[in-house]
Amino acid sequence: MGGAPGLLSRVSAVARRDALDARLPVRDLARACVGACALAAAELGARRAGLAEVPAVTVDDGAVAAAFRSERLLRVDGRAPDAFAPLSRFWRTADGWVRTHANYPHHRARLLAALGLPQDASAEQVAGRLAERSALETEETVYGAGGLAVALRTPGEWQAHEQAAEVAARPLVERERRDTARTRVLPPLDPDAAVLLPAAGLRVLDLTRVLAGPVATRTLALLGADVLRVDAPRLPELPDQHADTGFGKRSATLDLTTGRDTFEELLSTADVVVTGYRPGALDRFGLSPGELAARRPGLVVAQVSAWGAYGPWGGRRGFDSLVQVATGIAVIEGTAGEPGALPAQALDHGTGYLLAAAVLRALTEQSYEGGSRLVRLALVRSAHWLTAGIGPGPAGGTPCPDPDAWLTETDSALGRLRHARPPVSFAGGPTGWQRPPVPWGSDPATWR
Repeated sequence: MGGAPGLLSRVSAVARRDALDARLPVRDLARACVGACALAAAELGARRAGLAEVPAVTVDDGAVAAAFRSERLLRVDGRAPDAFAPLSRFWRTADGWVRTHANYPHHRARLLAALGLPQDASAEQVAGRLAERSALETEETVYGAGGLAVALRTPGEWQAHEQAAEVAARPLVERERRDTARTRVLPPLDPDAAVLLPAAGLRVLDLTRVLAGPVATRTLALLGADVLRVDAPRLPELPDQHADTGFGKRSATLDLTTGRDTFEELLSTADVVVTGYRPGALDRFGLSPGELAARRPGLVVAQVSAWGAYGPWGGRRGFDSLVQVATGIAVIEGTAGEPGALPAQALDHGTGYLLAAAVLRALTEQSYEGGSRLVRLALVRSAHWLTAGIGPGPAGGTPCPDPDAWLTETDSALGRLRHARPPVSFAGGPTGWQRPPVPWGSDPATWR
C-alpha cells in the first residue's frame, strides 16, 4: 500500500484456529486484508485528528470470518438469502468440468442462448447439452455470447495460461499518481470526539456491482464517508446482495446517456470514484481514470475487476466463483475428483477490503503530496497471492465461537436485518454503520 512498515507494530490479531478452514491459507489472506484496511483507516484518522500516534488495530479472526460470509449469514425478517441461482454451478462436460454464473437474468438468458436452449430450459436440459461439449468449447461459446462460463483448470494449467503470466508480473495493489494536482487539505477531525471517523466529510461515488466493489464502499461508509451508489436503471441489483452490501450508503439510479449533467454535478464535488465494471466498460461514457481526473483534479479513482485490466482476458466479465475455477483453486479445494470452493467468497471480500485500504492510503498520501490517484485491484491477482505468495500469520489460537457471536440486528426499510458486524476495528473507531441499507434506487442522485 506504500505505508510505513513500522506501523505494522500497531496491529495485533486474535487468532481462531478453525476460522475459514481450507487447504489454502484463506484465514491468513482474510486477516491480512482486514488488518491492512483497519491500519490505513487508523493512519488517515490520526493524520486528520493530529494524533501523535496511530491508534492500535485489532483483527479478530472470528469477526473476519463472519464478515467474509456476510452475504450467507444475512437474514431478512428471518428469511435466509437467495444464494446461487439454479444455473450457477459446476457441470460435467465431455472432458471435465465447467462452472457457470447465471444469477442475473441477462446472464442466464445469454447462457441458454449460447447453448441453443429455450429460455425456459431446465437444469436437466443444460446438463445434457453440456455433457456433449468440451469444457473449453463451452467457455469460449458462452463468453462469445456475453455469458459467463469458465473451464476448470489445474494450477499447472492456469500457470501455463497467458493471462496468468500477465497477472504474476503485476503487484497485488497497483498504485499510480496521475498528475500534480495540489495537495489535498482534509478538514481536521476532533481528536476528542467519541468516535474517530477517518473518512468523515468525504464524498464517494460508488459505481460498483456484486461483492468486491460494494464491500469496499460499504467499508468507506463505515468510516464516515458519504457514499452514493449509482446504478443504471436497466440493471437492478439482486435484492439480498444489495441489502448485505448497502449498509451506510444511499442508492440511486442514473442513465448516463440521458442524465450526464447530473453525473457531472456529482463528479464536480466527489473525492473518490470507485468502479467495479469490467475494464473499458465505462470508458465510452468518458469515465476512464484519466478523463475523470482531468475534470476533477485531485480525484482518487479506484478500480476493481475480475481478471485485471490487461492480458487476453482483461476485458472479460467474471466473478469470484469463476476466478476460483480458472486459477486452480477449485481443484485444490476439491475432493474425490470433484471440484470444490473456498469456505467464503474470499477473493471478493479480501479484494474489497484491500481496495478500501488503497483508497484510504491514497487520501493520506494526497494530504502530503497532492496529485490525482489511481488504485487498481483484480480478483485474479488476489487469487495469485493466495495460491503462491501469502505468508503465514499467527498460527493456532482459540476455537472460533459460533458465527452468531459476530452478528447483530438492525431495523430497515427492507425489514428486520440480521447481519455481520464490521470486522475493521481500531481504537476509538466506529463499531457499526450510521444507517441501514435502503431499497435499491430509492434515493435521489444528489449528495447530502
